[in-house]
Amino acid sequence: MPKSFYITTPIYYPNAAPHVGTAYSTIVCDVVARYKRLTGYDVKFLTGVDEHGQKIQEAADKNGYTPQQWVDKMSLNFTTLWEKLNISNTDFMRTTQERHINSVREIVKRVNDNGDIYKGEYWGKYCVSEETFVPENQLVDGKYMGKEVIDVKEVSYFFKLSKYEDALLKYIEEHPEFIKPEGKKNEVVAFIKQGLQDLSISRTTFDWGIPLELEEGHVIYVWFDALTNYLTGAGFAKDPEEFANVWTNGTVNHVIGKDILRFHAIIWPAMLMSAGIKLPETIAAHGWWTVEGEKMSKSLGNVVNPAEEVEKYGLDPFRYYLMREATYGQDADYSKRAMVQRINSDLANDLGNLLNRTIGMQKKYFDSKVVLNEVTDTFDAEIKALWEEVLVNIEKRMNEYQFSEALKEIWKFISRMNKYIDECEPWKLAKDEDSKDRLSTVMYNLVEGLYKIAALISPFMPDTAQKMLNQLGLEVDAEKMKLEDVKAWGAYPVGGKLNAAEPIFPRVEFEEEPKKEYNENLTIENPITIDDFSKVEIKVVEIIKASKIEGADKLLKFIVNTGKEKRQIVSGIAKWYPNEQELVGKKVMAVLNLEPVTLRGELSQGMLLTTTEKKKTKLVIIDNEVKLGTTIR
Repeated sequence: MPKSFYITTPIYYPNAAPHVGTAYSTIVCDVVARYKRLTGYDVKFLTGVDEHGQKIQEAADKNGYTPQQWVDKMSLNFTTLWEKLNISNTDFMRTTQERHINSVREIVKRVNDNGDIYKGEYWGKYCVSEETFVPENQLVDGKYMGKEVIDVKEVSYFFKLSKYEDALLKYIEEHPEFIKPEGKKNEVVAFIKQGLQDLSISRTTFDWGIPLELEEGHVIYVWFDALTNYLTGAGFAKDPEEFANVWTNGTVNHVIGKDILRFHAIIWPAMLMSAGIKLPETIAAHGWWTVEGEKMSKSLGNVVNPAEEVEKYGLDPFRYYLMREATYGQDADYSKRAMVQRINSDLANDLGNLLNRTIGMQKKYFDSKVVLNEVTDTFDAEIKALWEEVLVNIEKRMNEYQFSEALKEIWKFISRMNKYIDECEPWKLAKDEDSKDRLSTVMYNLVEGLYKIAALISPFMPDTAQKMLNQLGLEVDAEKMKLEDVKAWGAYPVGGKLNAAEPIFPRVEFEEEPKKEYNENLTIENPITIDDFSKVEIKVVEIIKASKIEGADKLLKFIVNTGKEKRQIVSGIAKWYPNEQELVGKKVMAVLNLEPVTLRGELSQGMLLTTTEKKKTKLVIIDNEVKLGTTIR
């Protein structure tokens, strides 16, 4: 029975459509899954969506859906794209499924039975966008990873994460393959050594989640819920025999983005230790994608849509580019120019040209029939030796998640086969009847090399591999190939007949797109119409008197001349103007048709306009030549 290999993507938030980063994570897993199948493993490949939590509930409310209706709608974005990207997942997890709910309840029970859950009160910061509680020492300028946080105070159940500090450090030290790449492992170790805090695992301020059986009114905190999906997909709490085969006795690999590494390399293994479950063999964290050298974001309007890129360049070129361009674990840049160069150079010139030349010559010299009357020389020995070397190197690169290096190995062999044509000069051999047998050997080696190349590229470009097999006249399903069947030289059946050559990678012309000087996809927050704006009366006024307000450290009181009358305006800018008299005589902008209000006992008959930059607030000072009462439009 083949050994089980289990690989998982992160489960994605369905609030937003998938982008090139989510596509990359999933294609990485697909490539690994296909390679493991190629090398004889029984592969289970899980992906899915994380459908619980406060962020989901808020998005559903905002868009006029129930949470369940919302996730039903949004999860389709992922299943549709994975089909378009030819993802070979064997399971798709939705955390609202009953099998998962049962799985979460079982792990909570096991952890609680182990004495690792207790009731307490959480009082601190919470980041809604990242669905995580945030210790003060992880805040930078009051934010977590650049995201807003809110103050939360509520009764909660806690997991004794701090109990597992030493066990985690020991496990990581004893299992060097546990966290990849090496640099990420060092980050995790350093973080653990700072000291771990116990983890809140329940919430009471929203109800869109799995109810906690320990107490009514609590729902299970999203990470305790979400992380358990990996167990659910392996049959946990449903099929003990399957779980033993897939998880306990198999090889388990998680592929994640670097932003969620701590959850997977600290919280997750601690949960498993507490529940008495084997830890995964590998957690592999990859970097982020920039676009043309810039951070990818909605506000910049440069988010790469994978479906659109596939339509533009083709599926396999898109898959190849992502895997070839990125060094796993590091950030990578998505560039249209680089994409076109890869297609034209690597795919069309190197691989496509090798296939077309070989099939064309086989037809010309042997009427497309593959014959072999073996006459060898040193060139043959060189390509066979290189093949053996490439096989060893690819296995090593793939196991280390060095996909770009694995593709370099394949292309080393492709380049050598192209050079083999030039060295052996079959067009000259064809002119000499005495060289016919040597010609048959050269042509056989070229066909054999292409057969082997089709096998090696099948994890990365499955459609291309199938097209190559079809043109080579082989009735072989690329999805069911086994590397063992093509390892030895001489796998291609003598007597076979090639089919017609058809270009598999048409060349692409690079079209320089003029860079827009503005973002046409800009999202406006709290939009208003011109009619709304026309209701606001903004005029130039002059400050003729300024004074502090007793008992109000933040407020200043101004008397201003509007050009028609004098008004009193109160403004909260005392912190920025300790010498308020410097403002006397300055012309500034003021909103004059606000409803008057009383602040700290002082009447305010308008509002002075200010700017805020780097948490500093300043009045907008107007040139003295501008007349009092001038309307701002």
